[in-house]
Amino acid sequence: MPPLRQWERFDNRAMLVLASALGVLSLAIIWYLISGPRHQHPELASRLPRRSSIENVIELDEQQAHTLKLVIVSEQDFNKEVRSIGGIDFDQNRTVTIYAHYPGRILEAAPNVGDFVERDQFLFSMQSPDLLAAETTLIASASANVLQGKNLRRAQEMIKIGGISEMALDQAASGQQTAQGAIVAARNTLKTFGKSDEEIDKLIIERRADAALVVKSPISGIIVSRAAAPGLYVQPGVAPAPYAISDTSTLWLYANVLEEDAPLIRVGQKIEAQVAALPDAIFYGKISVVGAALDPVTRRLVARCEIADPSHLLRAGMFANVSIKVGDVYRAPATPASAIYREGDGQLTVWTTKDDRRFTRKYVKIGESQDGFVQIMSGLKMGDKVVSDGGLILTKRDQAITLHHYR
Repeated sequence: MPPLRQWERFDNRAMLVLASALGVLSLAIIWYLISGPRHQHPELASRLPRRSSIENVIELDEQQAHTLKLVIVSEQDFNKEVRSIGGIDFDQNRTVTIYAHYPGRILEAAPNVGDFVERDQFLFSMQSPDLLAAETTLIASASANVLQGKNLRRAQEMIKIGGISEMALDQAASGQQTAQGAIVAARNTLKTFGKSDEEIDKLIIERRADAALVVKSPISGIIVSRAAAPGLYVQPGVAPAPYAISDTSTLWLYANVLEEDAPLIRVGQKIEAQVAALPDAIFYGKISVVGAALDPVTRRLVARCEIADPSHLLRAGMFANVSIKVGDVYRAPATPASAIYREGDGQLTVWTTKDDRRFTRKYVKIGESQDGFVQIMSGLKMGDKVVSDGGLILTKRDQAITLHHYR
């Protein structure tokens, strides 16, 4: 092989120098990544919580640890529950639709939608030709009864002196009985219009017919709909009904239960409901009807519940969160809900400690939630001390240390 020329030997030496420089630079970068920020900024490193050699453990100084609130894992009472959503509606068994019993034209209508009415309170009045005819018949029957009564008394006096025959007396007695039957029938007819005995007696005495038919409330409740207006012609059973009244001391709640929970639902199970408009109020009730089939679209089972609302706080159409008690009360380890944190990957964690200075992050599985406590299925045991307030600070500091380590 011929000897290397001078310029070729020069290029080889340059390549060796360049490779050595790159090696030194690489070692400098590695040293910086391992110890750069912490050694270059000791005051910053002193402010960071110190991570133990054990994974997911953070050590705080006394002042930092004092800001955390700690609780002991203890047993709490839980009910086996099924949770669902539902809607409030009027209790149809306590809702009455008020129709006119006879055709006529409305003269006056008093209460409005949302008003509370008592039983037998005035709703509306209407002009009824049938009522006028019934009152006229009563007046005529009352007059005929008076006349036949006089005829009978006169015949009884005449028979004593032989002034009339026995047949005439019998005819007078028959006429008086017919008149009495007619007045009883007329009174009963007027009672179907809602007239009381006192009103009928007054009508007989005054002998003045009034075509105004007064319709009163059959129950105490809230006016939920009104179509009545002066001048409106109404007929029996023809929509729209002049009024609808509902007793809202009890309401219906339709709970939509998931398909997998459907086998647990039974009539008579107790429920608790909450609405967004009243977050601090809990309404109690029970299941009265369980649907025979699932909704083909939503794949949910509808359970109709009856809930008590004696203060009339709820409104039909409200959405509610429903908790159905499907099992007996049991005791289980629990922590406050504030102690549970959800990681970015969806796992649930808590921070635990034994000496109030070193805090370990543990993964847990939870069960039921009730009264601010969460059932612990695994990951903790009775007597463990956990952070119930301030754990988010630990999580953020843990992330800060991790970022620093891999910087």
